[in-house]
Amino acid sequence: MGRRDLVLSGAVAALLVAGSASFASGAYLYGKAHVGQWLLHRAWARTQASGKPARPWPWADTQPIARLLVPRQRVDLLVLAGASGRTLAWGPGHLDGSAAIGWAGNAVVSAHRDTHFRFLARVAIGDRLIVERADGRRLAYRVREIAIVDSRDLAMLRDTERPTLTLVTCYPFDALVPGGPLRYVVTAEADPPAATNAEGPERIHVSGADQ
Repeated sequence: MGRRDLVLSGAVAALLVAGSASFASGAYLYGKAHVGQWLLHRAWARTQASGKPARPWPWADTQPIARLLVPRQRVDLLVLAGASGRTLAWGPGHLDGSAAIGWAGNAVVSAHRDTHFRFLARVAIGDRLIVERADGRRLAYRVREIAIVDSRDLAMLRDTERPTLTLVTCYPFDALVPGGPLRYVVTAEADPPAATNAEGPERIHVSGADQ
């Protein structure tokens, strides 16, 4: 085997190793996301049965606070308290400072584009979303707006005329390198309409949704 053949063989081997490592990493994250949701659904059942927040595993520093369903895409996700990078590894996270999910105001939820919020790439205006609260009540939402926004300019109303659900993830969905400046923002409003907050609108700035 000549020098050129050795170089080519080495390059092919390196590519195979890199590809295998990338596949293994992706499979691990995908598996972690789905196993985590299974554990979260168990905790959600305990939360609804007892009326008290239940941790999905003993060392968890978060807990499920709402359930998000998208019937057209057969999506069923538990939303966690807080939107830190550690929380988003397990499921969608509710942004601190935004409204409670399923209540008056604008509730902001973020998740990773390649796991839990991958489905947002196929969401369309008019799609129906369902939010289930800890008390068992379900509210129907309709997607009203889809936008691509620079994260440095991403500010949203906290107090809205109707109960609102804003879903945020990184964009583009097929980016090779995570953490770019663009965000994909899906806004849905609940029916029937609720009363306007008497104190007037206040904006929430979202800078780090989905690291």
